[in-house]
Amino acid sequence: MRTSASRHRPKPLRALGAIVSATILLTGCSGGGSDRSFTVALIEPDIAAVPLLAAVDAVREQGFDVKVEEAAEPELAIEGLVRGDYQFSAEATSPALVAMSKGAPIRIVADAVGNQWAVYGARNRADCDQLDGRPFGIFSEGSVATAMVRQWVSRDCRKGSEPEYLTIGGSDARAQALLSGQIDATALEVTDAITLERAGGGKGLHRLADFKEVFPGLHPQTVYANEDYLDQHRGPSQAFIDALVAEHRKINADPDYLVSLMKKYLPEAYDEETAKITSRRYVEAGLFDAAGLTPRSVQRTVDFFADAGIVKHMPVEDVADLSFVDRAAAQERGEGS
Repeated sequence: MRTSASRHRPKPLRALGAIVSATILLTGCSGGGSDRSFTVALIEPDIAAVPLLAAVDAVREQGFDVKVEEAAEPELAIEGLVRGDYQFSAEATSPALVAMSKGAPIRIVADAVGNQWAVYGARNRADCDQLDGRPFGIFSEGSVATAMVRQWVSRDCRKGSEPEYLTIGGSDARAQALLSGQIDATALEVTDAITLERAGGGKGLHRLADFKEVFPGLHPQTVYANEDYLDQHRGPSQAFIDALVAEHRKINADPDYLVSLMKKYLPEAYDEETAKITSRRYVEAGLFDAAGLTPRSVQRTVDFFADAGIVKHMPVEDVADLSFVDRAAAQERGEGS
């Protein structure tokens, strides 16, 4: 089973900022697409992309011409958004914020999936303080998970207590290192933890911190769009966000619905039992809530990455357009026309 943490190797965010700045200079202000067509860029689809793909099919049934293209790396999706080759994407929030800090015409419009990350420790490591000087596996120094780990250690561990960070890379490698005793802890996504459990190796591991609870309001993975397209083509933009909100609602109402989507869009990634367990975990944790973004949570997300030294502090209105999810939520409540 593939997980998002092992799908790609992000380049340094500084390099992304330089690429975006150069791209802006070489392009005009067109958002691409039309009133009847747009393109969604994804990075090797995983479970977080399943509702997006279902939403794409839903708007296709409404008569829209929608393409889905896979970008090899997040920075290529960002470049494509800036150029107007793509109109929507859904990946890590931090690269989009870096691009926006450089003047990219991109805006966050919905949540893709909630904070899936948690810290897992070996059976003899029951809390943060016991990790002092111990090997802690990380994906990379510039990853979102590492930023969360460092902030958690700084905030919740005993003053002066800090693990020894070891860059190991993909989640599969870090999970194996944890099981074999090479490291004492690492941050894993929900799907990684389930993989450990299904393999019989997760017994005895402790979940030391659930980052959804540690960092309430932080949205590490969001849906963002070309700002010019949003301004010029509000009809298809609203239709797409409406469809995504509806897919998340159906998932939360019935975990088996997510199982059916996983079978349709990721037919070889999950066996039946793993799909059921995964679906139940995501629904129980409330990880799918496309309309869950608020000005406060977006600001907290920006501030988190600013405090981590990844982006500068920016106001909500410079990074997000929540009018689409606000309208979608109102329609869900029966308040819209």
